[in-house]
Amino acid sequence: MSADCIFCKIVKGEIPSKKIYEDDDVIAFHDIHPITKVHFLIVPKLHVESLISCNAQHQALLGKILLLAPQLAKEQGLKGFRTMINTGREGGQEVFHLHVHVFGGGESLPRI
Repeated sequence: MSADCIFCKIVKGEIPSKKIYEDDDVIAFHDIHPITKVHFLIVPKLHVESLISCNAQHQALLGKILLLAPQLAKEQGLKGFRTMINTGREGGQEVFHLHVHVFGGGESLPRI
């Protein structure tokens, strides 16, 4: 855990969130600035700064997050969705704690 990390504070329950899932390894909650009808984050409880900081020891955790995404998307009523991992400042990352955005619903997403 990092004392000044907003996601670590959410994991510890110091900052409230609209939680949709939690287990020993991850927490998932609605984004406070959604870009679509449904927009949530899957965040590992282990503080890892970004995807570029990951190595082989994180393989199971990364796999768990990616397999959890469609399960939670379906539970949130999505038939299709997009995942996004911003990595590093140049990649648009704002909170330096690895997290996966899952979003969809409503209007169709732009093609990229």
